[in-house]
Amino acid sequence: MRKIITGWLRITAGLFVFALGLHLTIKASIGVAPWDTVFLGIAARTPLTYGLAAMLTNVFILAADIAMGEAIGFGTFIDAVVTGLFVDLIDWTGIVPDIHSAPVGALVLVLGLFIMAVGQFFYMSAGQGCGPKDSFVVGVGKRLPRVPIGAVQIGIQAAVLVLGLVLGGPIGLGTLLSVVFMGTAMQIVFRILHFEPRNVRQENVVETIRRMRTA
Repeated sequence: MRKIITGWLRITAGLFVFALGLHLTIKASIGVAPWDTVFLGIAARTPLTYGLAAMLTNVFILAADIAMGEAIGFGTFIDAVVTGLFVDLIDWTGIVPDIHSAPVGALVLVLGLFIMAVGQFFYMSAGQGCGPKDSFVVGVGKRLPRVPIGAVQIGIQAAVLVLGLVLGGPIGLGTLLSVVFMGTAMQIVFRILHFEPRNVRQENVVETIRRMRTA
């Protein structure tokens, strides 16, 4: 039981670090991330709001994760609940000032992507499930074992960007930087920490509950 709770604390701490990095990318104010271009594009073409478009898209991503055999664990649900709350909390503190310079914004965005990768290491290595998008990256990566996981991330982000462009979503400098540096940051951080997410066996909710009962 102690290991399970320790895993949840590790996931939560990792998601806080991830949320800090995500907040930096938002405060950079030089363009939305590739997935956001899709959400905004869907919202512009349908009666759906941005939030509903994001939720619906995540449901489809989650279905793809399940189809690829990726585990849906407690980490998946903790991600869904706390990441947005952490971003709101960090924003409320006002610790990151508004940025009005594109060069400074670009540096802050790239820094945020590296911080996000550190957070990803902590919650993905806990082995209790990843968020829908991270599970998708890992699932695709397992089918391309010779391709570095960072390159897999870049390929997925590029495909998402094309989809967002087709849907009419906004594309900015930050969007393009996210495509290149999100996967690059992940690859560099994971290599420094000697971490390969494809080698981690993620435990699903049922397996964790069984462990809790026998603990």
